[in-house]
Amino acid sequence: METTFRIFKQVPRLIFGAGSLRRIGELVPPKNEGDYYVYVIDDVLKNGVVEDSLSIDENDLVEWFPATRKEPSTIQVDELRDKVIKEKAGKMPLCIIGIGGGSTMDVGKALSVMLCNEGSSRVYQGWDLVANPGIFKIGVPSIAGSGAEASRTAVLMGADRKFGINSDHSMFNAIIMDSSLIKTVKKDQWFYSGMDCFIHCVESLEGTMINELARGYADKALELCKRVFMGNGDDDMLMTASYMGGVSIVNSEVGVCHALSYGLSIELEYRHGYANCIAFNVLDEYYGKHVASFREMLKRHDIQLSTNVCSNLDDSAMNRMIDMTLRMERPLTNALGENWKAILTRDKIRELYLKM
Repeated sequence: METTFRIFKQVPRLIFGAGSLRRIGELVPPKNEGDYYVYVIDDVLKNGVVEDSLSIDENDLVEWFPATRKEPSTIQVDELRDKVIKEKAGKMPLCIIGIGGGSTMDVGKALSVMLCNEGSSRVYQGWDLVANPGIFKIGVPSIAGSGAEASRTAVLMGADRKFGINSDHSMFNAIIMDSSLIKTVKKDQWFYSGMDCFIHCVESLEGTMINELARGYADKALELCKRVFMGNGDDDMLMTASYMGGVSIVNSEVGVCHALSYGLSIELEYRHGYANCIAFNVLDEYYGKHVASFREMLKRHDIQLSTNVCSNLDDSAMNRMIDMTLRMERPLTNALGENWKAILTRDKIRELYLKM
């Protein structure tokens, strides 16, 4: 029986290479009088090479996003949308430019969508719920691994869940992959974000929704991850792996690890890359040989993960985490097939959390 896959999606325009942020003028729409761009920039990049590479004028709006504090929320996105509309009296920007890690780029994507769709961003958390195309948007990763630059998802924290605005309209129109921006990233952040890419590739390759085109991207990205974290790979390789891993999951899906990590982020406020590492470390029965490689990379880079992170949670907290995991139907279908509910029961999820 012939299997029909959804239309393969990729960001249409891309500039690659160290120092390429200075070429942003080749991608942004040209301004007329009164036009402006909105820059959403990770606040750890203040007073650095990023500002020197941009031609920000007095009409532009710059939002320094506090990405290191916690995962971005629907409330933050709604407030930022309202701020832009108020400050510019309803005039829409020509372009949204998101510069930073996955969280900051996701805020840029979400802002683009919410400037063109009514209501709160929480209404659009889910698959293909966005009706209107967003503002033209450009993504610039300053740390590699999340794949947010390639993704159709803008992941946001809601009142009781972590979920993505997952839509073709939330994909970037263009991206700049400037590997020089990685140079100042702290080692642990570099590792956790890179492992997000590694895990993307594993979950894509081991899933039921894979196709040969997505497999080609994931295979190569996994190879590059191993060269970077187990050999002598460089920042260009890691930046390439992040993008290719992101393309793969856009056109396949993630799996058990991401479903569990969302529960950790909800209850323990762990950042995404770190939550993935905590979860992946106990998933031998699902991703055995890859978990062994992951542990070798932990050892090689002298990364110590926390243990017993869920041991002191009460039943209410544990049940909230389990509920969050069970909402991740597509990833769990990808990982375990249509019968996933019989395999990953509440008791099984609880057992996995208690191993972490």
